[in-house]
Amino acid sequence: MKYYETDRLKLRAATIEDADFYLKLLNSPKWIQNIGDRNVKTTKDAETYITEKMTPQLERLGYSNYTVIRKSDNIKIGCCGLYDRDGIEGVDIGFAFLPEFEKKGYAYESSFKIKEIGISKFGIKKISAITIPENTSSQKLLEKLDFTFIKMIKIPNDDEDLMLYEYQINS
Repeated sequence: MKYYETDRLKLRAATIEDADFYLKLLNSPKWIQNIGDRNVKTTKDAETYITEKMTPQLERLGYSNYTVIRKSDNIKIGCCGLYDRDGIEGVDIGFAFLPEFEKKGYAYESSFKIKEIGISKFGIKKISAITIPENTSSQKLLEKLDFTFIKMIKIPNDDEDLMLYEYQINS
C-alpha cells in the first residue's frame, strides 16, 4: 500500500484494519469536543465509517484520510487528511491525534506533508480548514502552516459557528 513519509511518521490511507484505532480516536475527548460525535461505538461502526466516509473519496479523488503512524515503533497515533467537504470552498485539511501524542509536533509534521502533497501531487490551489473558536491549538497550528483566518461560517447540517482558514497557492 502506498504511503507518504516524514522524518518521524508514515501516513497511509485508512483501511478497515485501522478500525480499532479509529474507534479509540473518534471517541477521544478532544475529538468529541472539537470535531463532534460521529456515533462510532463499536469496531463494526468504525469499519463502516472508514468504508463509507473515507474510502469513497480516496477512490474518487486519490486523497482522503491518512492514518498517521510513528515510525520508531509503528504505533498509530492520529490522522490527517484532505477532505472534500460540503460547504467548504477548496479542499479541507483536517487532523486529530490521540491525547498522549499531542504537543509533540506530530500534527504539524503530518499536516505540513499533507499540504505539500495536496499542492505538488494533486495540483490543489486552495486548501481550507475549519475549527471551532474554542480550539486555540488548531488555530495556532493552522497559522504556523501559513493559513489565514478568513471569516466565520456554518456548514450544511451543522448549526455551529466555525472559523474558516485558507491557504492559497498563487500561480
